[in-house]
Amino acid sequence: MGDTGPHQFEMDAWISCAPFERLLNMTIEKARDGEAVLSMPFELKLAQGAGLMHGGALISLADTAVVMAIKSVVQPQTHFATISVESRFLYPVKKGVVTAKARVTKRTGRHLHGEAMVADEEKNDILHFSSVFKIAKDAQIKGITFTDPEPNSTKGK
Repeated sequence: MGDTGPHQFEMDAWISCAPFERLLNMTIEKARDGEAVLSMPFELKLAQGAGLMHGGALISLADTAVVMAIKSVVQPQTHFATISVESRFLYPVKKGVVTAKARVTKRTGRHLHGEAMVADEEKNDILHFSSVFKIAKDAQIKGITFTDPEPNSTKGK
């Protein structure tokens, strides 16, 4: 068994893919002004037993898209986490690249609400996703460094 943490690592920028997002081959197309667009190819490693894209991969893409939308409106290195999600699967994914379009819908104190719609290459809606995030009381991330602290950079997709 490998190292099970806690982990320290470096990221390219505040708005960039972390190790998990890179594992799923996500790409940040846009992240600014409370909106984000991310894409992810349906590779074999993301298939479930019936040959469709695994729902967990789709939810991960939607969740990450909302995260990037939030990162575009909070101070760099703000520590926040998902506390609630709701998802509705609308259509199966059999091939191609899926795209998540996300936006921050509301901010109340330390709570941020967001939603995302994931679509396939034919523009079929695949997944509707909504979530709530909470900014931590100790709001500064520790143990992670960012080589480019520019909050709106998409360098290192």
